[in-house]
Amino acid sequence: MQLSTIIGAKGGNVVTIQPDASVADLVAMLAEHNVGALVVSADGRTITGIVSERDVVHSLSHGPDALQRPVASIMTSTVFCAPPEAHVDELMHLMTEKRVRHIPVTDPEGILMGIVSIGDVVKSRLSELEGERQALLEYITKG
Repeated sequence: MQLSTIIGAKGGNVVTIQPDASVADLVAMLAEHNVGALVVSADGRTITGIVSERDVVHSLSHGPDALQRPVASIMTSTVFCAPPEAHVDELMHLMTEKRVRHIPVTDPEGILMGIVSIGDVVKSRLSELEGERQALLEYITKG
């Protein structure tokens, strides 16, 4: 399954946050949208970084004042992206190798089109396996 299929099913709406927003604002947005990571972007289209719940936890080890720091100070600036024509299997390898749980999907110019989480990958893989199971059952029962 291609990433474009996943994005088509779940929608291309990606919650982004400004780099100068506070970590407290980030926490509120993660909770409001029930997501584990946000793309950091000044314009909602280009990617400056990515920030996750894990980044928030690490920042809090420096004390509660971390909530007043800007998101840019805790974000990951090296963001692994994938094109919409990439296959889920490729994404599984990338996520495992790089130890990331969220991959933004970008067009050839680097413009944000969507985001795929490890949960999306698992869901699509389970769907593929169920389809294969059904095909095998039909083959066996009609054969």
